[in-house]
Amino acid sequence: MKALVLVALVALASYSVAADGAALYKKCVACHGANAEKMALGKSKIIANMSLEDNIAAIKGYQDGSYGGPMKALMIGQIGSYTDEEIKAVSEYVIGLGK
Repeated sequence: MKALVLVALVALASYSVAADGAALYKKCVACHGANAEKMALGKSKIIANMSLEDNIAAIKGYQDGSYGGPMKALMIGQIGSYTDEEIKAVSEYVIGLGK
């Protein structure tokens, strides 16, 4: 029985749930708009108009401090802990909103 529980725990720990871009984007809506159509606080680019690659690069740039102007600190608080998988998922979701 212990072996079965151990196997189940190992299998569960290695199971990767795909990141949900729509769920991740929920905390972005207030500034970027429901369809990513707004300039956040009148200062950012309209993210729905960005390419997937540029969106991913911007988020990674916020994380490493190489991107962003006056909103850099706010964005770090929002996306600073995103994994690469989450960055890709939210970026794909945002780009889909602009189509």
